[in-house]
Amino acid sequence: MPARELISMRVGVIDVGANTLRLLVAARAASGLAVVHRERVQLGLGEFIEQTGAIPPDRIDAAGRAAREQAASARRLGCSRIDVVVTSPGRQAENADDLVGSLMRVRGASVRVLTAAEEASFAYKGVCASVDDPPRSIAVCDVGGGSTQIAVGSCDEEPSWVRSLDVGSLRLTRRALADDSPTSEAIESARALVEPMFGELTPPLPQAAYATGGSARALGKLVGPHLGAEELAVALRIVAERPSRRLAKTFDLSPTRARTLVAGAILLVCTQRLLGVPLVVARAGLREGVALSLLADAAVAA
Repeated sequence: MPARELISMRVGVIDVGANTLRLLVAARAASGLAVVHRERVQLGLGEFIEQTGAIPPDRIDAAGRAAREQAASARRLGCSRIDVVVTSPGRQAENADDLVGSLMRVRGASVRVLTAAEEASFAYKGVCASVDDPPRSIAVCDVGGGSTQIAVGSCDEEPSWVRSLDVGSLRLTRRALADDSPTSEAIESARALVEPMFGELTPPLPQAAYATGGSARALGKLVGPHLGAEELAVALRIVAERPSRRLAKTFDLSPTRARTLVAGAILLVCTQRLLGVPLVVARAGLREGVALSLLADAAVAA
């Protein structure tokens, strides 16, 4: 394949998560990755999984339709390859096979359910590629709606330490923070639920840590991109004291994100304490990591 074609090659990544279905269209750039286009659709699959263990048929159909529409957008933008990656819904739903079957009807796309380790590794690669002069040892945490991943290592190679917790911002909200503007007692109950999970982890301590995912980006709007212990304490106080509708309007957040942000803040507080360094809100994550992998595979095949 001519070098000019490799430079302009575009790939599409459709990420089916607990809260949203997102499309990233990207191309290789001198700096690593150039984002061409993004789309998102709110589906809330994780909420149904948490309530009943399964995804209702109409939501499975909706996920398939949304993925087909996003794939059509990717094709219009000239993507040579489109990958659909399914994160926590593919691991947690009793009828995950039905979801995958619906997604398999997306024309011209491959579909795969990521293991927790794969999800963490792709997020790690995406963040590493976006960081200028990364230190020798970094950590990447990805607080999603259905699970939380933490990876530690050197950006020159695969992460050496990867762990996944089967709880995310949406699952924790449904389990312990059902009331909007939760009481201090509810917040303490939520912390008591997740802190033992973090207490079982002993990661190698990194020189720097990055947080990717919607919760981290939303908290960055509240207190800035550096989430140390003090900033996270302030952020948790802000989100706990305001109803989600007011929070969404004040800080330009989606209503669904605002509703789960107390839980997201609690999970990030626990992660930051575990890693021992401030978290920096990352510019990239899972989808960028998958896109880089697709572009690398295309370059090798050429």
